[in-house]
Amino acid sequence: MLDDLLGRTELKERIAELEAEAEDLQAQLDAEQQRRADAVTDRQQAQRRANKLDDRVTELQDRVDRLEDESHSAEYRNEARLRGRQLTEILDRLDSVQTDAEGALTAYVPDEHDLPLEVREQFGDRAPLVARAAPCLVVADDADLVGACLRPPVAPEPFVEWGGAFRLDREWFQPHGQYTLALVRSDLFAMGTYDGDERTGFHGFDSALKSQHSKGGFSQGRFERLRDEQIDSPLDRCRAALAEREADRLYLVGDRSVLGEVDDLANETKAVDATGDPEDALGEAAEQFWSVQLRTL
Repeated sequence: MLDDLLGRTELKERIAELEAEAEDLQAQLDAEQQRRADAVTDRQQAQRRANKLDDRVTELQDRVDRLEDESHSAEYRNEARLRGRQLTEILDRLDSVQTDAEGALTAYVPDEHDLPLEVREQFGDRAPLVARAAPCLVVADDADLVGACLRPPVAPEPFVEWGGAFRLDREWFQPHGQYTLALVRSDLFAMGTYDGDERTGFHGFDSALKSQHSKGGFSQGRFERLRDEQIDSPLDRCRAALAEREADRLYLVGDRSVLGEVDDLANETKAVDATGDPEDALGEAAEQFWSVQLRTL
């Protein structure tokens, strides 16, 4: 009661309120200080992670630069274009290689950006040379005595296999059976029917629709009809002529820009630089088509 009379009760209550408020403020201050400390810690940890990532990026970039330098500095031991007897001799020599049950690696690599793991492991720092040679057929043995890339005219489906000998289908490399080979250029068309290496029929025309024929294979009358119909587009004339071919299997060669307009008809295509009149140009184009690029590693 005395406290009430002297006004101390009210003062004590006010003091208690202020002390509680001070405790709350101190708790807020402590929490803020802790948040700031945590933020500093998080920032330092983030900075350390960023520094590690920067170091990793630098390391990987150095590795990429080193691999690019190696791929540019590395060279093939030998490069050659093979045809006819020389090609047969090389294929025979590769066929003669015999290893243990899984000592011979054969792979078809269609794209430089998709080297199979087995090829990368086998060739190691020489693997970029395989990528440069793609599309190609790769052969190697586990003793590292043989290492070569060949580009067959007729591409097989991609595969990778280890065996006791290399997988070399002669039909990928050399002409066989009956087929049609046609040369398509913006100013010239030439088409031949073949049985293996032998041409059994020929038809061709130039930009003026002047036609040429030789023994067998085609009916001259049918192609005269194509000329008489006066088809406006050169590509349409080419398609119409190709529709008259006797052999279903079709290999198309010629100017790359023109091939893209008719390559849906072909089993294989290849850009070639064949010149001359239609018949001579077709002969040169056939030589180029059936040549095989060999690169040894």
